[in-house]
Amino acid sequence: MSDQLENLPSEDVSIGDRPPTIPSELPILPLRDTVLFPNSFMPLAVARVSSVRLIDDAIANGKLIAVFTQRDAAIDEPGQADLCPVGTATHIHKMFKLPDGSVRLIVQGLARLKLDEVISSHPYLRAHVSAAAEDVKEADRLEIDALARNIKTNFQQVVSLSPLLSDDLQTLAMNIAEPGRLADFIASSLSTISTEVKQEILETLDVRARMDNLNRILIKELEVLELGSKIQSQVQSEVGKNQREYFLREQMKAIQKELGESDDQTKEIEELAEKIEAAGMPETVKKEALRELDRLSKMPAAAAEYTVSRTYLDWLVALPWNKRSDEVIDLPLTKTVLDADHSGLEKAKDRILEYLAVRKLNPAVKGPILCFVGPPGVGKTSLAKSIARSLGRKFVRVSLGGMRDEAEIRGHRRTYIGALPGQIIQGLRRAETKNPVFILDEIDKLGSDFRGDPRCSKSSTPSRTTRSVIITSTYRSICRKCCSSRPRTSSIRCPRRSRTGWKSSRLRATPRKRSSRSRPIISWTSRSRTTG
Repeated sequence: MSDQLENLPSEDVSIGDRPPTIPSELPILPLRDTVLFPNSFMPLAVARVSSVRLIDDAIANGKLIAVFTQRDAAIDEPGQADLCPVGTATHIHKMFKLPDGSVRLIVQGLARLKLDEVISSHPYLRAHVSAAAEDVKEADRLEIDALARNIKTNFQQVVSLSPLLSDDLQTLAMNIAEPGRLADFIASSLSTISTEVKQEILETLDVRARMDNLNRILIKELEVLELGSKIQSQVQSEVGKNQREYFLREQMKAIQKELGESDDQTKEIEELAEKIEAAGMPETVKKEALRELDRLSKMPAAAAEYTVSRTYLDWLVALPWNKRSDEVIDLPLTKTVLDADHSGLEKAKDRILEYLAVRKLNPAVKGPILCFVGPPGVGKTSLAKSIARSLGRKFVRVSLGGMRDEAEIRGHRRTYIGALPGQIIQGLRRAETKNPVFILDEIDKLGSDFRGDPRCSKSSTPSRTTRSVIITSTYRSICRKCCSSRPRTSSIRCPRRSRTGWKSSRLRATPRKRSSRSRPIISWTSRSRTTG
């Protein structure tokens, strides 16, 4: 369905340089959030039933109406109190009737009008109106000319900075010589000022005051546009730099792809992906590693997080997830190795053989721990080495003496610069197998201070992974460090416990003199019971 277009002749009303003839009574068309200035063209949308009927009658009776802006746009049926006191006499040039019953108009403002009295409200508003003449004083001519020049200059700058205004407006403004008409034209062209400000300019009949008000508005608008342009240029410079780098990288990638080459970062990502697939990780660990790899691939190499993520992935792929040493428990071979490496120590060797015999009868036992207790230099560490050699497993030793921070055992948080895994994970990486014989040496020499207590991290001992953990300590120190500070349900029993109770915790840290026949005492500990 096509719209109906009516071209209306304009010879009934004087338009142009001659002053228009305005009747004393005109139909009133209320406008919402719109101000029509004299000598300006504007499209209007009319949807009210009463307004559509007003347009139909106006077309038949001279095409001249009066438009007044509503004070409150939400009122559907405004009265005289709801309309602004100054409006515009308007001539209807074209009318478009749409299929939904609404009307589109192209109108031209002719002159300012004052709303004197509403004489009828049905079927539409009709009122007595009178012309509102402009006030131009001869004493203000010089100031008006100066204001006109400033207004034209400021308006040119506003048009050049604003993306919403056409450049043709500069030429039109420069060709207007009449000050009042220039002010009305510029005020109607500025789409960024509010309806209230435009209505205030329309109601100002003093030309000098009107131009002074408009000049202030233009200066404020110019400052806002200059600040916005400055911010936009800064943002564009930053975005332009990033986009330029991005395009250059993409071009480099395209060139390298055509040449069959790839950049270093892409090679690293591909190598890490291959290592993750070949590492034999559990499904949950592999999922986390792939997520971190995808995050790494989207980072620039210069980012601070790049090195942290890369180090984390390097440690993940370097761990022996599916590499095991073949364990062979051969008791005669073990006795031969122990006798060859150590002279004497029969009770210690017998306890080791008992422990291995239990392991051979029940391979599924979880978390057994051997605790070697004795003075320095009696062979605690060398016994652990002999056990690992007899079983055909790797040997890992972690010295806990002097550690004061549990992060050295557990590992540091990744948020710290230079964060590394703990000694347990580092030992597994050095062993290159997930079931080495792990010895936690000098466990009695752990220290605690304001930085932390490493004894709190001993729950992280990987007994379920390595299957064999050996702990060493000296006589007096384990009494002071373990017995005096642990409950009686501790998994490490004190070798100096008497039948009448626990020894005093005030024992000296230095061991007393012993004969050369001293030997280590071994206790076999587990999660449920302690023997020794």
